[in-house]
Amino acid sequence: MDLIRCTSCFQHSPTLIAPTFRHQTTRKPNLTTISNNHGTVSTTRMVVKARGGGAAEAETALVDKPKVLKRFQVSEGHPAPFGATIQDCGVNFAIYSANATSATLCLIALSDLQQNRATEQIPLDPLANKTGDVWHVFLKGNFKDMLYGYIFDGEFSPEIGHYYDSSRILLDPYAKAVISRGEFGALGPEDNCWPQMAGMVPTSEYQHESSGTKFPGTYRGVVEKLDHLKELGVNCIELMPCQEFNESEYYSYNSVLGDYKLNFWGYSTINYFSPMIRYSSSGIRSCGRDAINEFKYLVKEAHKRGIEVIMDVVFNHTAEGNEKGLSLSFRGVDNCVYYMLAPKGEYYNYSGCGNTFNCNHPVVRQFILDCLRYWVTEMHVDGFRFDLASIMTRSSSLWDSVNVYGDPLEGDLITTGTPLSNPPLIDMMSDDPVLHGVKLIAEAWDAGGLYQVGRFPHWGVWSEWNGKYRDIVRQFIKGTDGLSGAFAECLCGSPNLYQEGGGKPWNSVNFICAHDGFTLADLVTYNNKHNLANGEDNNDGESHNYSWNCGHEGEFASISVKKLRKRQMRNFFLCLMVSQGVPMIHMGDEYGHTKGGNNNTYCHDNYINYFRWDKKEESSSDLFRFFHLMTKFRRECQSLGLNDFPTAERLQWHGHTPGKPDWSDTSRFVAFTLIDSVKGEIYVAFNTSHLPVTITLPERPGYRWEPLVDTSKPAPFDFLSNEVPERELAIKQYAHFLDANLYPMLSYSSIVLLLSPDENA
Repeated sequence: MDLIRCTSCFQHSPTLIAPTFRHQTTRKPNLTTISNNHGTVSTTRMVVKARGGGAAEAETALVDKPKVLKRFQVSEGHPAPFGATIQDCGVNFAIYSANATSATLCLIALSDLQQNRATEQIPLDPLANKTGDVWHVFLKGNFKDMLYGYIFDGEFSPEIGHYYDSSRILLDPYAKAVISRGEFGALGPEDNCWPQMAGMVPTSEYQHESSGTKFPGTYRGVVEKLDHLKELGVNCIELMPCQEFNESEYYSYNSVLGDYKLNFWGYSTINYFSPMIRYSSSGIRSCGRDAINEFKYLVKEAHKRGIEVIMDVVFNHTAEGNEKGLSLSFRGVDNCVYYMLAPKGEYYNYSGCGNTFNCNHPVVRQFILDCLRYWVTEMHVDGFRFDLASIMTRSSSLWDSVNVYGDPLEGDLITTGTPLSNPPLIDMMSDDPVLHGVKLIAEAWDAGGLYQVGRFPHWGVWSEWNGKYRDIVRQFIKGTDGLSGAFAECLCGSPNLYQEGGGKPWNSVNFICAHDGFTLADLVTYNNKHNLANGEDNNDGESHNYSWNCGHEGEFASISVKKLRKRQMRNFFLCLMVSQGVPMIHMGDEYGHTKGGNNNTYCHDNYINYFRWDKKEESSSDLFRFFHLMTKFRRECQSLGLNDFPTAERLQWHGHTPGKPDWSDTSRFVAFTLIDSVKGEIYVAFNTSHLPVTITLPERPGYRWEPLVDTSKPAPFDFLSNEVPERELAIKQYAHFLDANLYPMLSYSSIVLLLSPDENA
């Protein structure tokens, strides 16, 4: 998780995000036949090879000529809503597929799923069970421990975008819980990485039992640690992907660490409605109903503590990959609708993951909207962060103005993937009444080169991960020339990016570190990435990190280097806390978590990614104290979470002398004063030069400046809170400077001073 924002909080306190890999697959069919008392079962086995060299088999099951079990009463059903829905003492099933020639509903008992067997199938009559392009059926009966999927038949013509295969049982894109394996990291039967999956058939038996047991790595485990986040000052957590994905997607032996690679981050969604079942302590018990309730329990407990929950969602691609990938759901249901395809059926790859979700197609954008509404109304989440959100602004396959807007547009020459100034999906989400007040955060770029930071169509409601803030702050704090003016813009909430388009400071989600990249500790410890543990010869991950090792590469360094690193970490965090906008903190940075210089830890289910609670309790947790006090200070200041950009009436810039800022290319000093209705007036300065400097402070007759924060000091004197035993003595040590309206700053340090009445005036 990363710390991110809660915007009911437009005081913009920090918030928390929790934990892509690109691979291609090849498949080889191998058909075997099994008999059981339900009829003859055909099982298709596929060999799936990940780029890391590992191989896995994917099995699907279907029933050939099953016995009629008479377990269910079958009627025509209704075309809405999509998915499996409880209605009139039964369940209505509805699914969109425009190009399929036939559809069959498969019901699978939980016990049969483990044996790769389908229990019963119900062919759908296109005359009775189809309305427009929606197949539907209504069933009454006993659905206890029952799952479902679909078989679609039709043309298999990849060159025109069709991948229908009647040997596959497919997931319903609207399934509310996806069941396969019950334990994270465990393989299926015969070490299968892709065992058969099926959706939960809903019933009214939703129950939840609380427990005091500790459940690491689960939704309940997060609940146990919410008080830590509350202590830190977090008011919103951003969870990394918690929608169903396959952590064994590229399961392979990692000879470097002697363990197995897993998809630890989860940016490879299989189903968007189902919570990640293997993140629950209950696993597949009760066909996923307990897992749904456990996620709701997490949200409820977070809300009790005043912490909002934001979901990291991946609507830019799915786990089905390119033309060599698997048919799990969308591809087999209606490939040319759900994916962005070239004229000859090839997959556009703006995501860098093999396929691109066809977001602005009318059916797909309604699907996305339905999904977001579900997570808000049923799971009660407070917002969403959209991975590679720029893909959602690109035109869909078969784009034409009639298809999208209902009317032709003169001179409409838009081609597939063209960035749109008014993307229909973004418009729908921004104006949707159910999503009103929900936080919408864009990662405003994609792997196809589209970069929209400051230009993402926001309709007055969207925020953005401000990647430009990250890059500028990283460079200025480490002493790069020519950035003092850009750094000042960052401190003001990046008005150069957002103000002209009607934006506000909260449009900018400010961050220094996130899951993909260096941790804060590694940012000041390594000049270069060290990703050998990923088994890709250090070829993966970003090579341009704007990091500085403070004079020595790696953790084992001299005492002076280690002191400078701690100082730099405090400088980064102080900058984050005094910037207008919404501060986001990456999980573990509050105690200095290191990944050994690995900036792409997508595949490690081990100590590299785990939060080290023991480290938080060590003496080095002086950093945690600093983080805690700085978030508290920000929360107390009225002026550090403004709803509009600061003006000259409130903010004044300074250089080494008052009122004379230095914006030259060689300047490494930025200072400002900020009028605050609670604190009176605040003075903040950053000296990122390798040289110390004595600065002259602004004169305020009848008042004097007192030090609150100085990152060059050892703890606890880095933050002179009232609890510091020798606080008054520490302040007196600066009296001869402050009496002369001066303050000495060491190299690579930052300070916060407060204005207080001068008793001697």
